[in-house]
Amino acid sequence: MPPIPTPNAIPLARLPTPLEQLPRLSRCIGVDLWIKRDDLTGLGEHGNKVRKLERIAADALAAGADLLITCGGIQSNHCRATAVVARRLGLDVHLLLRGERPAVPEGNLLLDTLLGAQISWCDADAYRHRRGALLAALADEAQARGYTPYVIPEGGSNALGALAYADAAAEVAPDRFDAVVVAVGSGGTLAGLVVGPDIGPLHGVAVCDDAAYFTARVQGIVDETNLAFGRRYSGASSWVVHDAWRGPAYGVADPPTWSIIRRAARLEGLLLDPVYTGKAMLGLSELVANGTIGGRVLFWHTGGAFGLFGRGHEVSAS
Repeated sequence: MPPIPTPNAIPLARLPTPLEQLPRLSRCIGVDLWIKRDDLTGLGEHGNKVRKLERIAADALAAGADLLITCGGIQSNHCRATAVVARRLGLDVHLLLRGERPAVPEGNLLLDTLLGAQISWCDADAYRHRRGALLAALADEAQARGYTPYVIPEGGSNALGALAYADAAAEVAPDRFDAVVVAVGSGGTLAGLVVGPDIGPLHGVAVCDDAAYFTARVQGIVDETNLAFGRRYSGASSWVVHDAWRGPAYGVADPPTWSIIRRAARLEGLLLDPVYTGKAMLGLSELVANGTIGGRVLFWHTGGAFGLFGRGHEVSAS
C-alpha cells in the first residue's frame, strides 16, 4: 500500500520547540530530567494545541469554512488557541464551554472574551453529548445564519491533530528516553506520540477522566490516524495512562499539585499550570518515587500558563 500524502499545514507555531535539560529539578526528583518546550510554540497560540491546528485549520480553509466551532472546559487551552488561530486567519469562532459563566472571566476565558469568540455554555450532563448532537446543532444554527462552519473536536483530538504529534515526535527522534511523560486531557497528543517515531515508553497522566476511558480514547485516535494515513505512522512506543493524579476534578488542583508547580517555578523558572502540566509533573515525580520510571526522562510540556491567572487565592492557600 503506497503512503498516503501528508495533509497540508499552515505554519502557525514556532517550531521546532527546544529540548532542554532541567538540572535542579533533576536533582530534586531523582532522574535526569529533560523537557520538550511546547509551551514556547507562540504567545496567544502557546501550547500543544497550535501544532494540531496547523493541519486542522488548513483543512478548514480548504473546505471554504468561515467559522470554526469547537468545545472544551472553561479554561480550555484548545478553545483559546482555536480563537487566536481563527482571528489570525480572518475567521469567526464559536466555543461551547462546559460549566457556568463566571461573573468575571479569568485566564483562557478572558482571552476567549477579548478575542470576541461567541460562547455557548452547557452543564456537565449536556456536555457528554458534545461529539454528536451539541456540536452538530451549533453547526446547523451557523449554516442557517449563512456561515460555512467547520467543527473541530475537543482538544483537536482526531487523526489530523494526532498527525501533528507524530511529526512532533520526529523533533526528538532518533534520541530515545527511558520514559516520556505527558498530560492527557483529550487524548490526541498522546495518540500522536504513539503513532510517531519511537522516543521511549510513553506515560500519559490523566487530568480528568479515568485510565480506562483514556486508554480507549487514545487507542481510538491511534486507529483513526493509521486508517486515514496508512502505515506510514506506526510507531513502536509502548504506552500507558495513569489516573492517580487527576485531582478532585477537571481544573481543580490539590495541594501536592500546587507544591510541584511552585517547585518547578522556583528551581527552574518553569511555569506549569493547575489544569494540565502541574498534574502531569506531579505524576512524573511520583512515578519516579515509586520506581515505575527512572533514568533519563522527558517531560513534554503542553503549555497552559494562562490557566494560572485568577488562581492567586489557591497559590496563597497552598
